[in-house]
Amino acid sequence: MEKKNKPVVYIISDSVGETAEFVVTAVASQFNSGQVEIHKESFLTDTGRLKEILKEAAKKKSIVVCTLVLPELRNTIVEEALKYDLPLVDLLGPMFKAFARVMSADPRLEPGLIRRLDEDYFRRIAAVEFAVKHDDGKDPRGLLQADVVLLGVSRTSKTPLSMYLAHRKLKVANLPLVPEVEPPKELYELPRGKVFGLTIAPELLRKIREERLSTLGLGAQANYAEMGRILEELEYSRGIMRRLACPVFDVSNKAVEEVANKIIIAVKESKE
Repeated sequence: MEKKNKPVVYIISDSVGETAEFVVTAVASQFNSGQVEIHKESFLTDTGRLKEILKEAAKKKSIVVCTLVLPELRNTIVEEALKYDLPLVDLLGPMFKAFARVMSADPRLEPGLIRRLDEDYFRRIAAVEFAVKHDDGKDPRGLLQADVVLLGVSRTSKTPLSMYLAHRKLKVANLPLVPEVEPPKELYELPRGKVFGLTIAPELLRKIREERLSTLGLGAQANYAEMGRILEELEYSRGIMRRLACPVFDVSNKAVEEVANKIIIAVKESKE
């Protein structure tokens, strides 16, 4: 088929127009070689420009396909297609009518919502991947890229908090504080408002650690769960947190959501 004989499809959208382009390509593939000439107009919000496009389309062997959310644009394209006797396929119109029959709420009529939802989803996935990659002090270089850095001794809910905050689209790294291990230099390069300390009551921490040792089949008398060791670790962590002058949250008997929400509020306040 010569290029000049190709049917022309005008795709008109007040968003990107990817949905319409996919449908057009799928249908075209069912006809001969599937070759069509596609003219795509994305992010269209002006009725004047819409009229110009349909006037141009009327000069050729054209099909007009639209994914328009804004009522003014949808009404205009119907009127102009009738005026020029152009075949018009409104991909969203029938779906709007069907949903209107069963939904109690009115449509939001905001172009590009699905793309914003997709971007939201991918930001969340990226944050979760970041939290996994930078859990428990892995790759300290990531501290500089994090939105939030959590510090605390072992078993102070650093990992659960990191994952919860990641689902709120925050990139979180967490770092265990151990007296025998000097924190990475990157920790002291971070701006205020990014680092948060976690602490816990000594008796509760001992109980949590004893339960952890039990699940691993180890004796509760291990150094890890001894009160002397716990007090030493907590004192060491307090010293690091004082040096950083960072906010400290007590996680004793607190739900992950409760502590996470406090951190989210603190992050927002630091940005204001």
